[in-house]
Amino acid sequence: MGPHPAVAAIRLAVRRVLHDILNDRPTPTDHPPHERPPSPLVLVACSGGADSMALASALAFEAPKLGIRAGGVTVDHGLQPGSDLRAEEVVLRLRELGLDPVEATAVTVGREGGPEAAARDARYAALDAAAQRHGAAAILLGHTRDDQAETVLLGLARGSGTRSLSGMAAVSGAGGRYRRPFLEIDRQTARRACMVQSLPVWDDPHNADPAYTRSRLRHEGLPALEKALGKGVVEALARTAQLSRDDADALDAWAGQAESSVRDAAGLLECAKLYALPPAVRRRILRRAAIEAGAPAGSLFARHIEEVDRLITGWRGQGVINLPGKVVAQRQGGRLVIRQG
Repeated sequence: MGPHPAVAAIRLAVRRVLHDILNDRPTPTDHPPHERPPSPLVLVACSGGADSMALASALAFEAPKLGIRAGGVTVDHGLQPGSDLRAEEVVLRLRELGLDPVEATAVTVGREGGPEAAARDARYAALDAAAQRHGAAAILLGHTRDDQAETVLLGLARGSGTRSLSGMAAVSGAGGRYRRPFLEIDRQTARRACMVQSLPVWDDPHNADPAYTRSRLRHEGLPALEKALGKGVVEALARTAQLSRDDADALDAWAGQAESSVRDAAGLLECAKLYALPPAVRRRILRRAAIEAGAPAGSLFARHIEEVDRLITGWRGQGVINLPGKVVAQRQGGRLVIRQG
């Protein structure tokens, strides 16, 4: 008798990603031909919740069959009393699954961008550091199809364009470090997999706290949409994410190719040449230029780029446009100058 369907589904998703990780690795050339190259290490980021515990169990089961070492890391955000004890419990559970190395890392969450964004930034910085410390080939994240649907709706509410609607990528981070095997698996499947394997899970109270935007969307917004539109909203939003990502990737590539053609010999952007480009391509070039000048990508919204765009399409002698990160944009003699203020 085979595993429960939920367990089979999560294991298959992880197996596919592990195969991708092996295929993406460069052929090692720094060891003698008669020696086997070192086994790659894959870490799972685990909060102790159902999604990441299901992911950790699947990684522990699949990795040894492919000659991959499997470890884990849990991040203590320090936002709740006893969070350090909770992190220690997660470490013990990961070790019981057979993962090694396993560690808990504590972070200090700032305030920039709001509590959710600040916690996310601190978490990814800690995960990046853990990957570098252990020489990990990849880190698996337990984001599900439900998380993807929520991300798409949040992007829609911000009005941030096609890239925001494309949600989370299956592969992201420096060198494709982050992998999300569960983007086509719903949250209930992950929870069911934990239940049938008798895996203890922890439900973060922040996930049910209406003070957080994503929590309100999860417990109020999406259920209201499904009540009004019928079942299948989550699946439709996840499909929208993939379609939007394909479109955004194509437009990003076009913008990358067009950028050199709209700069003068000194590297400045020429307004007349920018004006001739399709708006979707032009705004991508403007966004990239703002980020290169020091504007934080996470704080740079569509409204900022629209203001800069009007320096090209609706020029009436406007003054300096202030952007996040103390970056300014202004039009000077037919050139668009974006720099630190």
